Amino acid sequence: MTISGWVFMISVGFNAAASVRVSNELGARNPKSASFSVTVVTVLSFIIAVIIAIIILALRHVLSYTFTEGETVANAVSELTPLLAVTLILNGIQPVLSGVAVGCGWQAFVAYVNVGCYYVVGVPLGVLLGFYFDFGAKGIWSGMIGGTFMQTVILLWVTYRTDWVKESAHKLRGWWFESIWIRIY
Repeated sequence: MTISGWVFMISVGFNAAASVRVSNELGARNPKSASFSVTVVTVLSFIIAVIIAIIILALRHVLSYTFTEGETVANAVSELTPLLAVTLILNGIQPVLSGVAVGCGWQAFVAYVNVGCYYVVGVPLGVLLGFYFDFGAKGIWSGMIGGTFMQTVILLWVTYRTDWVKESAHKLRGWWFESIWIRIY
């Protein structure tokens, strides 16, 4: 989890940068620059996350000895490392897309997506897999990955379907709520 937290800080930096850049470009009526910024920051964050995930997977049998000397714990960490790699990749994309959404003024929408994906999907799925199907830590973690995956897909879809020219005009008029629901349907 320490490694996940370290890598997550990269995405949080991109989150803030994307939020500010997209908001500024939309406010300045530069929809092409906003769209280009979204693409660049999302792809860059994804590439960094994939590289780190590959490194973590390659060092999965060595990495755990940085934190423990116990053979049992080291083996458990090696076994959970693929889930960490998936988490790193999803957490490389999802915060950036949340930053884009906040920069567009869709804070309420992002809040609903967060609550729905984590508390309606992720936690119940984790409890189901972890306790009912007896997968333990792998099941709980897989449930949370499911919630994060769902959130990432929703934010990717909304971002992909965004008409940046209309968004730029709506940003000035304040019709963001109408534009987000039109894009979803």
